[in-house]
Order: sequence, then structure tokens, then C-alpha cells
Amino acid sequence: MQYWLFLIGAIALEVAGTTAMKLSNGFTKTVPSVAMFVFYILSLVALTYALKKFDMSMAYAIWSGVGTALITIVGIYFFKEPASMMKIGSVALIIVGVVGLHLSSEAV
Repeated sequence: MQYWLFLIGAIALEVAGTTAMKLSNGFTKTVPSVAMFVFYILSLVALTYALKKFDMSMAYAIWSGVGTALITIVGIYFFKEPASMMKIGSVALIIVGVVGLHLSSEAV
């Protein structure tokens, strides 16, 4: 369970880092720019701890896939990005792929 918490934390920190990246306005705003680096470093530290338990392929797929899905939601709701059916369907396919990788690693 502890390693799942590291992975969940890594995902949340990566989403926070990507959001801070958007808010930094191309490094023109100091606080979001610094926050971006802090969040990404902490995310990678947490992911590294998660890799003590999980297969690298599964942990990275979950980290990047769930992070991508969440940052898409953040973009749509907070930054008013368009939500096309293609975008929503593509995110759904990412989630299906992550679940498939997770299920395949348990079968071995």
C-alpha cells in the first residue's frame, strides 16, 4: 500500500508541476516557474520510491497515463480548453491501455 501512495503522490505532483508550467507563462512568472521545478523533482523522487515495488513499465505507464488524463481534465475545466469527442476518446484509450498493462502484470 505504501508504494501505491508514492505512485499516487508522484502523479499528483506531476499534475501540479504541469499546471505550474502553464501558469509560469513561459518562465515569465517567478513563483509558478520555481514551483514547477519543485513539483517535478518531488514527483520523480516519489516515482523512484514507487519503482522499488512496481515494474518500471507499469509504474511509468500509470504515472504518465493517469497524469495525462488528469492534466487534460485540468486543462478543460480550469483553462477552458476545448473538449472534443476526439480528445475525450483519446484519453479514454490511454486509461484503457494503463488498465491493460496493470492487468497483464498481475497475470504473470
